[in-house]
This record gives sequence, structure tokens and C-alpha cells, in this order.
Amino acid sequence: MGSTENLKEAFAGESQANRTYLAFAKKAESDGHTQIAKLFRAAAEAETVHALAHLRVLGGVKSTTENLQAAIKGEGFEFQEMYPKFLAEAEREGNKAAANSISNALAVEEIHHRLYSEALAALTGGKDLPGTKIFVCGVCGNTVYGGAPDECPICGSPRSKFSEIM
Repeated sequence: MGSTENLKEAFAGESQANRTYLAFAKKAESDGHTQIAKLFRAAAEAETVHALAHLRVLGGVKSTTENLQAAIKGEGFEFQEMYPKFLAEAEREGNKAAANSISNALAVEEIHHRLYSEALAALTGGKDLPGTKIFVCGVCGNTVYGGAPDECPICGSPRSKFSEIM
């Protein structure tokens, strides 16, 4: 394997470690271990530094237009091809937890595809998106503009589960 393939593999590993350590931090926090949680968050941030460096060396960050096009392509693949297959498999297995998790992701990836497409249209028209608040559901990832709904239309979670993204 050459250095480019090594960097791709390292990027994937570092990215996954970041998310894993953040999940570990939440668990440590809920168990009352605030310093261990802090250590997990610090390591997660370090893994992000590594992942971004690898992606930069790979030339993975381009112009905003190209980045939006890549995001649209990726989200399209996820909700049109990847997640439908994964959902069918989880349902065949009778794995309700997996099916629910995958179903939520599938629905939200379609929303992301639409939001990125709208952003690309605005950018192509020489504009940024209008200034508005953006909220994300902490249960399913649903992403909405303006204000959090009383109930998430994807997973049914209450407004309190939404966080504003700054």
C-alpha cells in the first residue's frame, strides 16, 4: 500500500476514533467521571487534528463549490443506495434497533442532500445561505432551519432534544 492509501486509511481510523471517544466521554460523564470524560474529549480533539491533517494532505478539501458537490454526492449515495440496503438487511434479520438507527439516518441524509443542494444553488447564484438558526436533533440527527419543532418529525423526540448549532 502506498502513502496515499495509508493516509486514506489513517483518515478513516482517526475520524472513527474521534466519534468513538466522544461517545466514551458522554458515558464517562453520565457515570460521574468528569476528568475521564475530559480526557476522552481531549483525545477526540487530537484525533480530529490528525484526521484533518491527513485529509488536507490528500487534497480532500477544495473550494466551497466542490465541497458542496462532494457532500451532495455522498449524501445522495447514502440515502439512495447504502442505507436502503442496510435497512432491508436489518429488517430481514429482525434487528429492530439496527433498523431504527438506519431508518433515522436514511431520512436525515436525504434532508442533508436537500440542504446541501440548496446551499449550492445559493452559492452558484453568488450568495451565502440566509442568516438563520440551525438545530440538530440529538436523537436522530434531523437538521432544521429556523427553530426546533415541538416534536421531531423523524424520530418523535421533543424539542428539548434539539441543539442549536453555532
